[in-house]
Amino acid sequence: MTTTTRVLTNARTQAELTPNLSGYYLARAIVAAAWAAAAVAIGGANTVAAALLLVSYPAWDAFATWFDVRNSGGLRANQTQALNVAVSLVAALAVAVALQLSMHVVLAVFGIWAIAAGLAQLVTGVRRWRTFGAQCAMILSGAQSMLAGVFFVTQSSLAKVPTILDVAPYAAFGAFYFLVSAALLMFANLRRSA
Repeated sequence: MTTTTRVLTNARTQAELTPNLSGYYLARAIVAAAWAAAAVAIGGANTVAAALLLVSYPAWDAFATWFDVRNSGGLRANQTQALNVAVSLVAALAVAVALQLSMHVVLAVFGIWAIAAGLAQLVTGVRRWRTFGAQCAMILSGAQSMLAGVFFVTQSSLAKVPTILDVAPYAAFGAFYFLVSAALLMFANLRRSA
């Protein structure tokens, strides 16, 4: 492939996929914000609601990532995201099992998932930077997810019993990063088309 063909293919890919990607990021921001709000509003007082929310967060991540993979070239073109889908599905199941044991185990599972999902998000952000640009928030989000995961694992070994309120800020920061990423992509796309 010549340099000119590669540049034209890259420009065509940007034009076709950027609106999808920015819409995807916006949807992820809205769901993460709603999850965090529900965790604070009802999850802290209702253990059944908290359990459903705790299982649904990694399950939603798996579904949303799968949707993104499907709309951006498939599993072979997005191997880090394919891994994230699998890790998130396993995490949702592991959280469901951990709920039967203790909230300490739930927080540890969330931590391990946050580390793995954060690494996948960081690598995906770096890869997408080459095609779309405007991925700095996703790269930072992936790194912060990994740090939060380490924090969750550490916190899970302390005497204080964790609750969903310990996880809610993680989702809130995720919402912020997805919103920033959506806005950056929209602005970058407007600049390119101007």
